[in-house]
Amino acid sequence: MLQSAIALMVFAAVLPAGEVERGGESAVLPAGSHISVRLAQSLDTKRDAPGTPFAAYVASAVTHNGVVVVPRGAACHGRLVNSKASGRLKGRAVLTLRLDSITVDGHSYAVSTSAPTFVSNSHRKRNALAIGGTAGTGAAIGAIAGGGVGALIGAGAGAAAGTAGAAITGKKQLHLPAESKVMFTLRAPVRLRA
Repeated sequence: MLQSAIALMVFAAVLPAGEVERGGESAVLPAGSHISVRLAQSLDTKRDAPGTPFAAYVASAVTHNGVVVVPRGAACHGRLVNSKASGRLKGRAVLTLRLDSITVDGHSYAVSTSAPTFVSNSHRKRNALAIGGTAGTGAAIGAIAGGGVGALIGAGAGAAAGTAGAAITGKKQLHLPAESKVMFTLRAPVRLRA
């Protein structure tokens, strides 16, 4: 009896991390495991501030050593750790997400994950087109109205109008629609009930 107990303790001690323990007690998902989720709601830099919670679900089963540890469709919850709106003429919109928990078979597990960051496109090209385009239009109108001097005046007026237009419409917010796929990486292992 004592020898069987010692043999069982030795077996448990050498069991590789991440394997489902015999007896079905728990499974360990190691640090570095990837968890792909789909957002259950949209997130937007115009509307959502840092700390805003979000819901998601696991997009594909998470396996380790051939065993499904987190099934597809498992509910997840997280929060925005950064949400920065775009400036009018410069600066990009930024969204940074972090996963806080995963629910498997009715049990919620706290997780520590990477924080994927999404950044909007640059204003530079759009602003150059808006300002340059209105300057060209202004120059053409000025040339028709008053020759060479009119072209210079028209170009200046057009550039000013283009700059004002870019400032009014130039905010490029970042929007992640519902069903957007986001990949998180575990920073610490998670022990789940098998």
